[in-house]
Amino acid sequence: MDESKFVNDTHSFEKKGLEKKLKGISEATSSVFTGLHSFKELSSLFEGKFNIRHFPEYPKSLYDASQYILTLGGKRIRPVMCLMGNELFDEINPDAWHIANAIELFHNFTLIHDDIMDKAPVRRGMQTVHTKYGESTALLSGDVMLVAAYDSINKINNEHIHKVLEIFNQTARHVCEGQQLDMDFETNANVSFDDYGKMIQLKTSVLLAASLQLGAVLGGAGVGNQQHLYEFGKNLGIAFQVQDDYLDAFGDPEKFGKKHGGDIIANKKTFLLIQAMHACSEAQLEELHQLLRNNDDDKIQKIISIYKSCNVDEWAKELKQKYMSKALEHLEEIAVLSARKKPLEVLAHYLLDREM
Repeated sequence: MDESKFVNDTHSFEKKGLEKKLKGISEATSSVFTGLHSFKELSSLFEGKFNIRHFPEYPKSLYDASQYILTLGGKRIRPVMCLMGNELFDEINPDAWHIANAIELFHNFTLIHDDIMDKAPVRRGMQTVHTKYGESTALLSGDVMLVAAYDSINKINNEHIHKVLEIFNQTARHVCEGQQLDMDFETNANVSFDDYGKMIQLKTSVLLAASLQLGAVLGGAGVGNQQHLYEFGKNLGIAFQVQDDYLDAFGDPEKFGKKHGGDIIANKKTFLLIQAMHACSEAQLEELHQLLRNNDDDKIQKIISIYKSCNVDEWAKELKQKYMSKALEHLEEIAVLSARKKPLEVLAHYLLDREM
């Protein structure tokens, strides 16, 4: 069976009926795609390639700091999503490993700088880079990590280099814009739900979405399929952030890997806080503003108590499911056999059912 007959761009369908026929093909025929990898398998393969020293030995004080954050592990979600975006349409292109490598380096560059700006003491259950090595060295270690990301992109075939750089650079700008908005919101008492959602889209979602799209580009996907895959990643990213906000307040600190209530202590605008300000009583709102003005020992417990009394915890679960549904709708629209989409569907459920 020629797989290429079934892997066509959305725009190639002149009639909707043909797309429906493709989706309805017998499960027996999908056995030709048993070579697809799960997230876990690709994660293991990527880790095997990525788990090396990425930086020189000298100057040790600089490059040990860069290497340090990579040794803290992490789920490697974004680079693996790049590989999955590629495999959704074709066998994994060798260049996809270089792009995945660049994505993970870029992501860790943002984490180093974000932790400095957020004054976060812990990352993945360990000291943050600036806490361990000092802020100045942490800044430089993040900078050289970004350079290393571009070095990795420079290794790919010229056929895709311009499109890859266009997507990568646009995404990098969006992430910086999102981080700036996040900091601006800390001193803005009236952040709307829409404003916060836009910030999350820029800071978090676009990197997940772009990781998938970059893989799709290397897999030969057409524009329509790339757009649906990007929207899948974008909505999944927002749902992912809702879960992250939820876990900061209601998760188990030992499983979550971050300080419990860190967003609350930092007065960060989150989905939970914005909804609480909208849903609570006048008396609770006054108490909430008073708590935000101070960092008393019982601040976290009191704010979480307000969240619960306003049913913010249950609201967050419903909001997460809303964006999850949007993501899966776009995944469904991608014009490949359903069997090829299964690993991404499984990954989506894994990310949103996580406790860490």
